[in-house]
Amino acid sequence: MSDAPDLAEPPPPDTSTRALLRERDFVLYWTARFASTLGVQIQSVALGWQVYAIARLTRSVGESAFLVSMIGLAQFLPLLALTLIAGETADRRTRKLIVATTLAIDAVSALVLLILALSGSHALWPIFAVSVVFGASRAFLSPASSAMSPMLVPRPLLPRAIAWSSLSWQSGSIIGPALGGLLLIHSPTLAFGASFALYLVAALLALMIRTNTRPEAQEGSRLELIREGLSYVWNNKIVFGSISLDLFAVILGGATALLPVFAKDVLHIGPGGFGLLRAAPAVGATLVAIYLASNPIRRHAGRVMFLGVAVFGAATVVFGLSKLVWLSVGALALLGGADMLSVYVRQTLVQIVTPDAMRGRVSAVSGVFISASNELGEAESGVAAWFLGPVGAVVFGGIGALGVTGLWAWMFPELRKADRLE
Repeated sequence: MSDAPDLAEPPPPDTSTRALLRERDFVLYWTARFASTLGVQIQSVALGWQVYAIARLTRSVGESAFLVSMIGLAQFLPLLALTLIAGETADRRTRKLIVATTLAIDAVSALVLLILALSGSHALWPIFAVSVVFGASRAFLSPASSAMSPMLVPRPLLPRAIAWSSLSWQSGSIIGPALGGLLLIHSPTLAFGASFALYLVAALLALMIRTNTRPEAQEGSRLELIREGLSYVWNNKIVFGSISLDLFAVILGGATALLPVFAKDVLHIGPGGFGLLRAAPAVGATLVAIYLASNPIRRHAGRVMFLGVAVFGAATVVFGLSKLVWLSVGALALLGGADMLSVYVRQTLVQIVTPDAMRGRVSAVSGVFISASNELGEAESGVAAWFLGPVGAVVFGGIGALGVTGLWAWMFPELRKADRLE
């Protein structure tokens, strides 16, 4: 009789959705992310509509569209200035406290916008000043939140956790614009008040997380740690290629800033229709996120990401040319679903290949690229709309996104050949 030990392989770890939902702190994080996203989307809808309405009192359509797009630039500039410091801070300090503090600052920003709306002021500079503060807060929130998420779940659950985190963001992005449009029908004050309450709830939920979210102590000065993070991003072609692809594709293909123009002066559907247009990309993204939450991508990750970006560009062109509401909404939904697909692959690749001690700095660089794509994309759309008109600007951007997809597939073969998301 053999005395050989049992060499049977241990059972594989449970990576089901049920296992993920048993992680209490992740559920709190998920809920806080949903609440804060809801607040951001409601505030964004109200802010864009209010700025456009005020600007149209004395300015042309093109000038007004340009001013709306400058909201994004006002938020991006402080983010750009602070992001490296914010990433280094997220790798030194307790991440949940950074998240809670920045959400509290967001609540104060929403409160100031509420007071401005109640006063009936037609001055635009205070709105842009609040946008600058909001952008500075987001500079610290993004890397701390992104770096904290992997600390809340076992590593085998990470791909599913990323899909569910994306689902919380996308579901908030669906409900937020639609709710913001409904609140705008009554008054912008209701929208800003709702955002204020949601930011406070999110901050409290972040404080309830029990996991120790302080990273291991880092050696070296702040400048040395920042340089180390930048060097890692630059030398890792999968990380650099994926985040730079998102940057340039969305800068060219972003049409979100011009949705108030399309709702008011192209499709003529008013604030309620504006909310519908804002929600449409998130509807498509949420459907894709729901699928990915149950069926994570396992193979051919790089090809899937490039496919998502290409469909994103093509759908942008369709939206720009459409004069039918249903077609415009459908194109935006397809655009959102394709973007969700590429974002999921990018986020999973970056989180898997990055050590925890460096996640704050890498997330900061990734975050500034993402924010640059959104905010500079809005600015690009506004400038292009001034010269080409809103329709020409969107079509030009969509074609540009398709060109970037092909160029990046050639420049980053490592990214194109990336296979497993495990």
